[in-house]
Amino acid sequence: MPETILVVDDEKDIRLTLGGLLADEGYLVSQAQSKEEALERLEESTPGLVILDLWMGGSEKGFDILDRVREDTPQVPVVVISGHGNIETAVKAVRLGAYDFIEKPLSADKILLAVQRALSFKNLTTENQILRNRSPKPSLLTGRGPAMSALMKTIEMVAPTPASVLIGGENGVGKELVAHTIHRLSQRADRPMIEINCAAIPEELVESELFGHERGAFTGADRRRQGRFDLADNSTLFLDEIADMSLKTQAKILRILQEKKFERVGGTKTIEVDVRIIAASNKDLEKEIAEGRFRNDLYYRLNVVPLVVPPLRERTEDIPELATLFLNECLKANNLGQKRLDPAFVEKLKLRPWPGNVRELKNTIERLAIITPGPVIQNDPGLSGESPSQAAKQKNGDFPEPEYMSLPYRQAKAEFERRYFLSQLTAHGNNITQTAEAVSLDRTSLHKKLKALGFKDWVEVNVEKPL
Repeated sequence: MPETILVVDDEKDIRLTLGGLLADEGYLVSQAQSKEEALERLEESTPGLVILDLWMGGSEKGFDILDRVREDTPQVPVVVISGHGNIETAVKAVRLGAYDFIEKPLSADKILLAVQRALSFKNLTTENQILRNRSPKPSLLTGRGPAMSALMKTIEMVAPTPASVLIGGENGVGKELVAHTIHRLSQRADRPMIEINCAAIPEELVESELFGHERGAFTGADRRRQGRFDLADNSTLFLDEIADMSLKTQAKILRILQEKKFERVGGTKTIEVDVRIIAASNKDLEKEIAEGRFRNDLYYRLNVVPLVVPPLRERTEDIPELATLFLNECLKANNLGQKRLDPAFVEKLKLRPWPGNVRELKNTIERLAIITPGPVIQNDPGLSGESPSQAAKQKNGDFPEPEYMSLPYRQAKAEFERRYFLSQLTAHGNNITQTAEAVSLDRTSLHKKLKALGFKDWVEVNVEKPL
């Protein structure tokens, strides 16, 4: 699709001349004769480039327009023209973000060369961003076992299609990396995938993040902002932890999926987009629907292709390969030299339940790589001392009776809670937000519970702040 160029100049002859010249080169041209009209055009749509006269109506009003473009759409290059050109004006324009400065009277060759260079620079910047998003990343999808092989086969089939995908699975299994894999194998891989963690954004800001907002839409909205749906046009939008969205926001997303259009917060202009949705949740969405917290019509829209990422305890045959991968990544990133995993120790790793899944395994291997002084990792000081046979019994459901079973009820309950929460914190790398999600508590309640159980000093040292 040809680029749209906005020409801003109070001289009609110059606007017409530039418009005809650019149209002959295959560009779409929009025109404005004043600061107010230019700002209106910019509010209506985002051009690919702006050609801007600095001196309009007897003053340098063009600088105000340049400021607005740099604030609202910094990716749009601006070529400045002026009949009052001097070194100071040119330097000021470039410092404020103009790509180039051309003095009047204008030369057609100079204008076309500046336009070509500005658009090439913008495209190069976009391509670099795409390459960064597409560059090889450490993959938690490593594994040749039957569970992962079946998952990868499904991903390869669904990725080239535009179908919506709903990814389920426990915390730490790698749902985000499944989404990245789908996007990299899709027809939209030439544009970066846009992501949003629905659980990490305050409810009052979710709509602004998703749909963007207009200037003055609410207190603090001092400029127009594009939302994630804007940015994901002709690409993929990954909605992580979608079950944490409010029913109101769910309804708006449903409308976009149905009609492929939306309005920004505080705006009236309808924006059409072509966005592929990949959503993920660690919750049972059918249960959420039954309890009135998730829309069933949105669920069926998203659940065109359901994928479930298996927990690590169901793919223990992949643990040796994963552990080696994580060890090598950690050694390289931290310049720790050469270390290896003892095969007998790897077999012990396969007997653990891994409630934190692949994320917990990664954190464990990184910790051992750092604290093990020798070249061979053959023991985990953080392990409780269970023998492989005991761990195997636990894995098979034959649990030995814990010692706190002989304690009075209140003491036994407190001891169980201490062990439970310590295990969950360890599994989630001491991240209190992820731990709270895993145990279905909010962060404040979890923090109070930890303090009540005697974790006060430990929490202040280990858990991220602020609360």
